[in-house]
Amino acid sequence: MDNSPHRPRILHIENLRFAHPDQPALASGWTGSIEAGVTLLYGDTGSGKSTLLRVMAGLLPGGGRLTLGGVHLDEDPEAYRRDLFFCDPTADQFDRMTARECTASLRADDPRFDAAGWQALVDGFALTPHLDKQMFMLSTGSKRKVGLAAALASGRALTLLDEPAAALDGASIRCLRNALADAARRSERAIVVASSERLDGLALAASIDVPMC
Repeated sequence: MDNSPHRPRILHIENLRFAHPDQPALASGWTGSIEAGVTLLYGDTGSGKSTLLRVMAGLLPGGGRLTLGGVHLDEDPEAYRRDLFFCDPTADQFDRMTARECTASLRADDPRFDAAGWQALVDGFALTPHLDKQMFMLSTGSKRKVGLAAALASGRALTLLDEPAAALDGASIRCLRNALADAARRSERAIVVASSERLDGLALAASIDVPMC
C-alpha cells in the first residue's frame, strides 16, 4: 500500500485476518491505513474484493481491529457503521421502495449529505425519470446508479463501492469517473473502490492488490 503522508488517515486497519472456511486467506495480518481520497482494491473476479469490503463495513467478522474516526468496530459497531456508507448492489431490501425513497433511507442520519451534489449525480446518471419508480422495476444499471448517487453524495467518512462501473452505460461511467476524480482531491473522506479494472487516470491515495498474503 503506497499511502501519501500528507493525507488524513480515515480508517486504520490492524492485523486484519480473514479467510472463508477451508479456503486460502484473503488477508493475513494486514496492517495499514485507508487515507482520504480514493483507494483501489484491485483483483480478478472472484478474488475476494467484495468479501473484504463487507469485512471493512463490519458485516463479516474478521480477526484484528478496524478503527474509523477513533471508533473501534469491536467496541462500538453501531457508531462505527454510522460513519460509513456501504450499499450492496445485489441486495433486494429496497425493491418495494421508489428510487427516491431508497435514497432517503440511504441518506438517513447523514447530516453532511450533499443534496446539491446528489442532484448533479442524478442528472449525470439520467435518473430523473426513474426516481418515483419502485426499485424492482429498474434495470440492473439504474438500480446501481441509485445507490451510487447516494454513495457519492454521502458525507460519511468512509464510502465502500463494489464494482461501481458494472452495468453502467458510457455516459454514466464518465459521470462516475468525474465524481471519483473530485473525491480524490478531497481531504475529509475516503472512498474504497473494489474493481477488477485499474482506475487509470485517477490520482489514487493507494492501490491494494487482493489477496493480501
